[in-house]
Amino acid sequence: MKKLYLFDFDGTLTYKDTMFLYLKFYNSTKFYVQFVKHIPLFILLKLNLADAEKVKKSFISSILKGESRAKIDKKAQSFFEKFERDIFRKNALEFIQNIDRTQTECYIVSASLDIWVKPFAEKLNIKLLATQTEFADDIFTGNFIGKNCNGPEKVKRIIEAVKGRKFDKTIAFGDTSGDREMLAWADESQFEFFH
Repeated sequence: MKKLYLFDFDGTLTYKDTMFLYLKFYNSTKFYVQFVKHIPLFILLKLNLADAEKVKKSFISSILKGESRAKIDKKAQSFFEKFERDIFRKNALEFIQNIDRTQTECYIVSASLDIWVKPFAEKLNIKLLATQTEFADDIFTGNFIGKNCNGPEKVKRIIEAVKGRKFDKTIAFGDTSGDREMLAWADESQFEFFH
């Protein structure tokens, strides 16, 4: 039986949201300054009065815009090495390590940026569908390529990635409303399975 496994990343495979963790790790001084500046936007977001993608882009851009791809990638690798053991759910790790890869295709489907999730995906030998960082001449522009990989966008990315391939069963793992569409699209959905 050929299976397709789809894993949300933040909160599903990890204990913590990695965006704030990575940005603080990247430049803690800049992080705290920008966090304070973004508090009004974060409040509006909580009240559903601001667009989540715009707020996310604004905050990430305020810390990483203008930085080189080489520096961002190097920091992402250091971030992975430092936090891998602390943030990964042990039972999620065991589950992934025991997957029969001859019969299963696996994807991490994450709203987080590809830059800091990539080292985790590579370590786990899982393909990655994530919000894509835009670089121009290897400098981060502050923008994303396409949409934030969340909600309906997760399903769109999955369909594009597996086009033309047949699976007997699709199993999705998630833990928030941002995974709702992916969980509904799959044959079997597991909510907070590793919690």
